[in-house]
Amino acid sequence: MAVKIRLRRMGAKKAPFYRIVVADSRSPRDGRFVEEIGYYNPVTEPTIIKFDEEKAVKWIKNGAQPTDIVKKLFDKAGLKDKLGK
Repeated sequence: MAVKIRLRRMGAKKAPFYRIVVADSRSPRDGRFVEEIGYYNPVTEPTIIKFDEEKAVKWIKNGAQPTDIVKKLFDKAGLKDKLGK
C-alpha cells in the first residue's frame, strides 16, 4: 500500500480549506483516509497552516510520501529542519 500525505478539500464553493491527511494513493482526493494530521486555510490573511509535527515525522519516517504542495507547506512551517534533510 503506497501511502501519501496530501490535501483533502473541504469548505464551500469558492471558499476552500484543506485538511492534511494520510491516505492510500489509490483512494480519491476527498475519499477515505488513514489519519488526519492537520489543516491548511489559504483564504485567510495570513494563510493558516497547522499540523501535528510528531505525526507528520512519524508517517514520513514510515515511508509516506508527501505531495509537492504538502512538501512546500511542511518546508514553510519548518518541518524540513526536524527531518534532517
